[in-house]
Amino acid sequence: MPKRVSNRHILVIHGPNLNFLGQREPEQYGHQTLDDINESLHTKAKELGFQLSDFQSNHEGELIETIQKAVGRVQGLIINPAAYTHTSVAIRDAVLILAVPTIEVHLSNIHKREPFRQRSFIADIATGQITGLGAAGYLFAIEALANIIS
Repeated sequence: MPKRVSNRHILVIHGPNLNFLGQREPEQYGHQTLDDINESLHTKAKELGFQLSDFQSNHEGELIETIQKAVGRVQGLIINPAAYTHTSVAIRDAVLILAVPTIEVHLSNIHKREPFRQRSFIADIATGQITGLGAAGYLFAIEALANIIS
């Protein structure tokens, strides 16, 4: 049985290509970098009395392993699976294994994009989904999770 680290711990998972935020299609994803987003999340988590861990990878298996290692250690998940949103049953299954309140976040509005981007394998198992609000969506997600967990 995994050891509990904190009863107020949120994990943030960022999927592929989000390490290029600020450079990649800024008209679609904004000008903030992933470091900017993570810094604001850590600040907000501290204000709310939560510990926060963040992780980004371009590799599906690394994302899954990070989620699995969080079992019993975190009380909430914010996930932007990026392109894996539309393709990864394996990430969906890992989120189900984690079994904590989960907010799916997308910088752009996936429902206004290409048809293949409008399907999310996470949406129906997530507590909520925030899409199209840019980097602010992450801050809304952490506030929502703090309220749900508290």
